[in-house]
Amino acid sequence: MSCSYAEGLSKYENKGKLGLPEKFDSVEEIKAKAKVLAQWLKESKHSVFHTGAGISTSAGIPDFRGPKGVWTLEKQGLKPDINISWDDARPTLTHMSLVSLERHGYLQYVVTQNIDGLHLRSGLQRQKLAELHGDMFVDKCNFCHRQFVRGSAATTVGQKSEGKTCPGRRANGRKCRGRLHDNILDWEDGLPDADLDLAISHACAADLSICLGTTLQIVPSGNIPLDTKKRGGRLVICNLQPTKQDRHADMIINTYVDEVMKQVLELLCVPLLQYNPEDDPMMLTQLMIKNLTSESENEAKHQTFEPIEWTIPEEWIKDKDLAQKVKEKNLIKTSIKRQKKNEENTKCDNKMDENNKKQKVNEKCTSEGKIEKQVVDDKMLNNEVKDEIKNVLPLMTEKHIISGAECNNEGRDELLDTKNEVPLITKKYESTLEKGCDSKIKDDAENVQNGNTDCDYKYSTNVLDLLKKEVESRILPVKSSGQETFNELG
Repeated sequence: MSCSYAEGLSKYENKGKLGLPEKFDSVEEIKAKAKVLAQWLKESKHSVFHTGAGISTSAGIPDFRGPKGVWTLEKQGLKPDINISWDDARPTLTHMSLVSLERHGYLQYVVTQNIDGLHLRSGLQRQKLAELHGDMFVDKCNFCHRQFVRGSAATTVGQKSEGKTCPGRRANGRKCRGRLHDNILDWEDGLPDADLDLAISHACAADLSICLGTTLQIVPSGNIPLDTKKRGGRLVICNLQPTKQDRHADMIINTYVDEVMKQVLELLCVPLLQYNPEDDPMMLTQLMIKNLTSESENEAKHQTFEPIEWTIPEEWIKDKDLAQKVKEKNLIKTSIKRQKKNEENTKCDNKMDENNKKQKVNEKCTSEGKIEKQVVDDKMLNNEVKDEIKNVLPLMTEKHIISGAECNNEGRDELLDTKNEVPLITKKYESTLEKGCDSKIKDDAENVQNGNTDCDYKYSTNVLDLLKKEVESRILPVKSSGQETFNELG
């Protein structure tokens, strides 16, 4: 099915990103997101669903860009294992869910890229559907441009003629006698004007656009949902693979579309309509053709075949344009209200920030009163520490750098023997002095032996940094007062 369609298309290299990895949300995430989506549908005044090949995979029709998609496998020289005929496929749970939502007022329009005709066969009305890439079960007359439902899938692709005559009649009652051709677009064909105009118009009027089973890679179809987002509406994407518009989405649901739609209908208390072949326009057309051919020749001459028309009347577009202008005005008013509300919220946030700052200042003043005595003690201690650091650094430099002594246990012990001369530093910072010996003295001693006299300053700076960190972390309870002394020493 999908294979025959893909093979009928002309050669085209740029088919988008193929075989992207699929992602699945957890059961809890799906439930939570379905609940949000149901709530948004309740709040929505104009919702539009954008559908792709992913909603038909449960009917046995392979998608195109999935891990086992037609074009993904085609690139590997393979074909899908499952590939039922177009005629045998039946609308899925998602197809019937959309009809159910439309009947209960939760859906205003559907924009589809699919050519499988399952939206038509599900019972969705023509005025609620834009088929941007055509339909396997629709023919179009090259003269009167009317569209008629077929009794079986088209055998051609790219708006080619099968040699059939248009069954329509002119205003004077005479037969049109134009030629019918398939309604399926090839790569370079332009999108049908009426369907495209209505799709864009509804997307602009929508406050909620929901994308089901599409990666939104084909343009302009993939960009139409953004018309809703640009006008302040919400965008929801339900797909297993990443899509081109993920960064614009208000919510992304990574799971099978049938599962999401099932939960949404339950949350909205909307019963799921079941597919009925007796309401299927394709099956009805097939039955009429069968009955007509079974009659005798004499009876057949007096029989009139009334085809099921699938044309978009011009008045729908005109009426929609008028309605669109009204809705756009309302959207502008809504956007202004939202903007004012956002500005008010920003002002409130700023006031809260100012109040928080004042509160912090008050807390700081209170705490300063409590630790005032400690700060004075810290400053006295800082002066003492500063003097002792100045005393110990020349001692360390003289004993362990200029003399070229190696950093061994004996050298370390010799250094620590000075604790009586500088009690504050050596008693409280033995670990710091050990770090200094272990990390730098040996290298600096070798530098001195090699005639490099610049190492004195380098080593002194290193030990000073270590001592600063120790003083800051172990002795001073108030960091700011200690930092003053360090800056002076540096």
